[in-house]
Amino acid sequence: MNDWLRHRAPALALDLAVNFALPVVVYDLLQGRWGEVNALLASAVPPLVWAVGGFVRSRRVDALSVMAMAGIALSLIAFAGGGSARFLELREKMVTLLFGLAFLGSAAIGRPLIWPLARATMARESGEALAQFEADRDHPMLRRTIMVMTLAWGFGLVADVAVSVGLIYALPVGTYLIVGPLLGYATIGGLTVWTVWYRRHRTRIVARMQDAARAG
Repeated sequence: MNDWLRHRAPALALDLAVNFALPVVVYDLLQGRWGEVNALLASAVPPLVWAVGGFVRSRRVDALSVMAMAGIALSLIAFAGGGSARFLELREKMVTLLFGLAFLGSAAIGRPLIWPLARATMARESGEALAQFEADRDHPMLRRTIMVMTLAWGFGLVADVAVSVGLIYALPVGTYLIVGPLLGYATIGGLTVWTVWYRRHRTRIVARMQDAARAG
């Protein structure tokens, strides 16, 4: 853990600076001269540029990267057309809402969105992991695991939007610039940690079932 923190600390610090500190600084500097709306638009530029730069650096096209770029495109569309500062913040959260509804909709039609995302993860781990994942694609345990993950992400993202809408109307614009991203990171981080735990939990269950079958 310490080695991971030591190697990741500079990148994590830079990520926090670009996505948390810099937007607040830009908004505070420009609000008096440009007004709330234009300052809010300007504050969104550093995170968007950072996200695009990350995509270009990775040079990887898979389900995860496509979702990331779709989020960037939807964010740009959300900021187009003007409106009040709070209305802009609401439109930006609609990006999260669309993703949440996409997860729930995919589960409703029996094509859970976690499936291509999990497949992309397995492909990055190893060819053997991907082959095993494909071989087990019709196994009831795996299908249930994928469905539960998809529903968790869907409901989690929708809940994030519900809380964010309340905060947008309860907090000043400058304060929400700090609290909003923190909530977003907490939601994504929490769902990611839960997903990793749940995957390992289900894997242990499958291993125990296989051991019991061999012993029988």
